[in-house]
Amino acid sequence: MTDLVPASGTVHWIGTGLSTGSGLAKLCESAPRVRVWHRTEERAAQALDRLGLTGRAEPRAYTLDKLTAALQPGDVVVSMLPAPEHAGILAVCVASRAHFACSSYVSDAVLEQVPAAAAAGLVVLTEAGLDPGIDHLFAHSLVARARDAIGDGTAASYRLTSYCGGIPAVPNDFRYRFSWAPLGVLNALRSPARYLADGAETTAARPWEATRRHVVDGETFEVYPNRDSVPFVEQYGMPPAWKPQTFVRGTLRLEGWLEAWGEVFEELKAGDDARIAALAQELAATYPTTDTDRDRVVLVVTLDVAGPAGQAWSGSYLLDLTGDEEESAMARCVSRTLALGVRRVLDGALPPGLNRAAETAARSEEWLRELALEGVDFTLRVDA
Repeated sequence: MTDLVPASGTVHWIGTGLSTGSGLAKLCESAPRVRVWHRTEERAAQALDRLGLTGRAEPRAYTLDKLTAALQPGDVVVSMLPAPEHAGILAVCVASRAHFACSSYVSDAVLEQVPAAAAAGLVVLTEAGLDPGIDHLFAHSLVARARDAIGDGTAASYRLTSYCGGIPAVPNDFRYRFSWAPLGVLNALRSPARYLADGAETTAARPWEATRRHVVDGETFEVYPNRDSVPFVEQYGMPPAWKPQTFVRGTLRLEGWLEAWGEVFEELKAGDDARIAALAQELAATYPTTDTDRDRVVLVVTLDVAGPAGQAWSGSYLLDLTGDEEESAMARCVSRTLALGVRRVLDGALPPGLNRAAETAARSEEWLRELALEGVDFTLRVDA
């Protein structure tokens, strides 16, 4: 394995949108130097003031060229920009021998650059936020506990569901407020979802059409599948002797969301890219997240395993957080998880190449312990 490029101690945090919160403050405590990049230096300074970090991080005006000129070997670049921007930033990191981190799923464009990054001794940290991120930590922990109880070689069937949603703490008529880019929310609904149901692979061309009721701790929500759940069967280390009856990762919404969004769904069926982009702007203006709004994040991951002769194991993790005046629940969950991963990069604890928040059960337990200490509260329930 190529030797790891030692971290320089400088962190470049690019973007200060809705998911940037107290995790950035945590990094300012542990990293010798933090630079925060925004569209203008003034906007970066305003973000630092909002977060109470004036004087603790350097505001910078972002362009890719300016970032390139500032990078030194061993720096850590944290991208909070939209996922399509990650590949270009990673390319600059590889050329400059700098590490890269983000909270997003691994795109093909990023994956193509991982071999070059690994060969250069660089860490590429991805899927280190809320969803993806904490959901992975929960799943790895549950799978490990079930394997200990049931046994890898035991013939068994299982159901794993993982649902996450950012929702209004006080429900509105629309049953939603945008906690991330509206166009991203709409485009996710336009993407087919692949998952396992009744023991067979299933695809929902329009994910919202697979919406169903889901009760969490006595409260009824609506959930639907998203993206491609199937690769996570292997990523989560499900034993081959266990046969999936259900395996789905999806989105959680308030009860009544499906009905409230009826007109939006009609637009999604008929609209072209230009119309959907315009619709995103209209919805963002009509249903913004304001300073007085409080968001709520609900993440529930459940695993039920049935073995022979009545042998069974069931476990679930529930995270249910509400934002406060200091930061949103979404920002807390995403930024603190990402900051935890970046601190691992600074400590030299992650190997060169591709890393996700959860690669092993042991790492998951370690990260969950630290997140709990940092105010990301959750509960574990086990019935064995």
